[in-house]
Parts: sequence; C-alpha cells; structure tokens
Amino acid sequence: MVKATVMSDANTTDPGEHSPKATSSTPGQTEVSLRLWAREGLKTGIWEVTPGTFASTRPGYDEICQILSGTATITEEDGSSFEVGPGSLFVTPAGWRGTWEIHETLRKMWVVIDLPA
Repeated sequence: MVKATVMSDANTTDPGEHSPKATSSTPGQTEVSLRLWAREGLKTGIWEVTPGTFASTRPGYDEICQILSGTATITEEDGSSFEVGPGSLFVTPAGWRGTWEIHETLRKMWVVIDLPA
C-alpha cells in the first residue's frame, strides 16, 4: 500500500538548525532547508532564510516556489524585479540567475525538478 507523506503545517514545522547562507552578501544571513519527499528527479520541502541579500542560480533544475511567510524582492539577471510574499507562486527555470533581497525572514515551499542529463 502506498501512503501519503504529510507535513501537517508547513508554516510552523521546525525545519531544523540554520547555517550560514553560502551565497550571501550580508554578514550573518542564515538558511535552513527541510526535505519532505524525494523521488528520482523530483523533490519537495520547505526552506527558510533570514533577512539579507544573496545570489541565486538554477543550474540543471526548475524550481516551483510558493511563499508561506515573509517578503522579498527578487531581481533577475536583466535587472527586472518582482516582489513576493505570502501566497506568491512562481517558477525559476533551469538556467535562471538573480538576486534575492529578503526583507523579513522568509519561508517557502519548494518543488525541484531535475532536467534530464
């Protein structure tokens, strides 16, 4: 029998201990990611990051994001930007590059889809 994998409340689940954000340009910025489920080429979970600015890329995978809490400005490689907050849903496709400026601690639900090799 196949059973569902459930996270009862993605907004309040403890994702674990934060560690320094490797691509941050803001001293002291931290992040944590908690994987809920994975299968070949597909995985999902929650991620949290503290205020600050960091560079981001999507090498070899698409990412679907839904913001659960917090706010940010995401600036794309061409200089255009968009605001995200609770309820925002967006996709950063493979090859995407940009910068995230986190205004208040942000939590998102993510789904990563690896591109075929």
